[in-house]
Amino acid sequence: MVRPKSAAEIETLHQGGKILATVLDVVSRSIIPGITTKQLADIARREVRQLGAEAAFLDYSGFPDVICISVNDMVVHGIPGPQVIKDGDVVSLDFGVKYRGLVTDSARSYIIGAQDEAKRHLLKGTRLSLEAGLATLKAGVQIGDIGAAIQSVLEAYKLGIVRDLIGHGVGYAVHEDPDVPNFGHPRTGLTLTSGTVIAIEPMATLGSSEVYVTADGWGVVTRDGSLSAHFEDTVVVTENGFKILTRL
Repeated sequence: MVRPKSAAEIETLHQGGKILATVLDVVSRSIIPGITTKQLADIARREVRQLGAEAAFLDYSGFPDVICISVNDMVVHGIPGPQVIKDGDVVSLDFGVKYRGLVTDSARSYIIGAQDEAKRHLLKGTRLSLEAGLATLKAGVQIGDIGAAIQSVLEAYKLGIVRDLIGHGVGYAVHEDPDVPNFGHPRTGLTLTSGTVIAIEPMATLGSSEVYVTADGWGVVTRDGSLSAHFEDTVVVTENGFKILTRL
């Protein structure tokens, strides 16, 4: 069941979203060749505590750390550990914040150091597909409209659309109704009302859309080893548009 949030809840979510965006900004500026993903997670842990919030992912369904850090062919849910970031890596940060009992969720992908056209193309296409999904939002939009807009951009950039992973409602929990796929047909699916809070999160690859789960039960990796990217924002649907809750 989709439960729209009240004005007071949306304000709390916005405050939590600003904390989330601040932490992601600090962590992203800390990514340099030679640092480990665990060191980056420890930075996130320290920052979110200092800002008076909780890391929403820690212990969520058993996840063992505060942030998901996924490198190169890992699409999502990478567990921080001894992996060393190298020059040219594509690093995706996925972070959730619980503030005064309410949850926001956001993700960003970065090219570390040396760049090439293919990596820039991947990140640009994925980021623009998020913006296209956001642009559809207002009261009365249907889930299929959002997915179709995202799909249109990803296909125009000839990127693989990861269909096994989707966006979702958020607020009272990390994942709640409705499901928000990154593909679809216009004018189909659930109609969203004002006050609905969702996390839109396109995930794309430079190759096949097929993925598999790693032996740790968490990491989701491209089956063909192609690079992947992930962008996400928590937003609230309004009568005439939307408000992004997870940007500075």
